[in-house]
Amino acid sequence: MTVTGTHALTEDEVASFRTLHSRIVDAVEVALRGKRGVVELAAVAMFAGGHVLLEDVPGTGKTTLARSLAAAVGGSSHRVQFTPDLLPSDVTGTSIYDPQTGEIRFRPGPVFSNVVLADEINRAAAKTQSALLEVMEEHTVTVDGVGHAVPDPFIVIATQNPIDLDGTYRLPEAQLDRFLVRTTIGYPDVEHELDVLRPGSGAGAVAQVATVSSPEQVAAQTRALARLHVAEPLLRYIRGIGAATRDDTRLRLGSSTRGLRGLVRCAQAYAAAQGRHYVVPGDVQRLAQPVLAHRLVLSREALLAGETTAGVLDDVLSRVDVPRPSAV
Repeated sequence: MTVTGTHALTEDEVASFRTLHSRIVDAVEVALRGKRGVVELAAVAMFAGGHVLLEDVPGTGKTTLARSLAAAVGGSSHRVQFTPDLLPSDVTGTSIYDPQTGEIRFRPGPVFSNVVLADEINRAAAKTQSALLEVMEEHTVTVDGVGHAVPDPFIVIATQNPIDLDGTYRLPEAQLDRFLVRTTIGYPDVEHELDVLRPGSGAGAVAQVATVSSPEQVAAQTRALARLHVAEPLLRYIRGIGAATRDDTRLRLGSSTRGLRGLVRCAQAYAAAQGRHYVVPGDVQRLAQPVLAHRLVLSREALLAGETTAGVLDDVLSRVDVPRPSAV
C-alpha cells in the first residue's frame, strides 16, 4: 500500500475537515435549497483545487451557488457575464496609465476573486475563453511580462445552457479538460420548490449565508488533503478506468492523465468529507461521472447509435475489476 504525501492524515485532521466541509454545505443550503448533493460536489471540487462546469437552464440557482459558496468561506466573489464582445482584458485585467504618478499600473480584472462565476462561458469568443482557462490552470495572470497571482483558494464556477445554442462557441475538448467537475443543478423536488415559492422564503438570499470558514483555512485544508491515504490498488484501479476509456471503440478520445489525477484528488476530498482517512472504490465510482464524462468524446458511429459518454463510462466501470477491500 502507498500513502500520498510524507505523512498520512490523522483521524483528528480528517474529523476537523469533515466538520468544516459539513458546515460549509449547511451554510450554502440556506440559500440553495434541496440540492445538497450538488453543493457537496462543488465543495469537494473547491477543496480538491479544481473548477466546476454547470450545464443547466437559466433560473436553477447557478449564481446563488457561486455567491453562497464564497460567502460561506468568507472569500470574495465576482460574476462575469460572457458575451461575444467580451475581451480577455475584461476578465483578467489590464495595464493602465496613472496620470497622477506617471506610472503604468495593473488594474486587476474580476478573476482576482476566490470564487468566480463565469456565466454562459460558451457565449464568449475562443480568445476570451482561453484567457480564463489559462488563469484556471496557472492561477496567474501575466501582463507585460509580469505575473499576478490570483487569490488562494481560487475556484471558477462556469455555466453554459445546453438548450439554447444560438450565438455560442462550443468549448473545445482541451478546454473542457480544465474543469475538474461537470454537473447540473436541476429543478428542486416538490417540497423544496414549494418552500422556495412561499412568500418570505429565504431561498436565494445570499446575505443570509453565514461565514463559517476563511480562505486561509480552506487553502490549508486543500494542502493537507494531499496527504490522505490512497492505496496502490486504488491508483491502479483509477488508471485501469482511464485505460479502458482509451481502448473503447465507441470513444475517439478517452480520459486524459489530468482527468485521472483530478479523480484522485476528488476522491481524497470526498473520503475525508465522509470521515475516512483513506479512499475506497465506492468513492471513485461515485465521482467518476462528474469528473470524467465531460472529458470523453464519442466516435461518429457511437453518436449515430445514440450513445452517450455517461452510458459508455457506466459500461467501462462495470467491466474494470474492483480492488478487494483487503487490498485497500
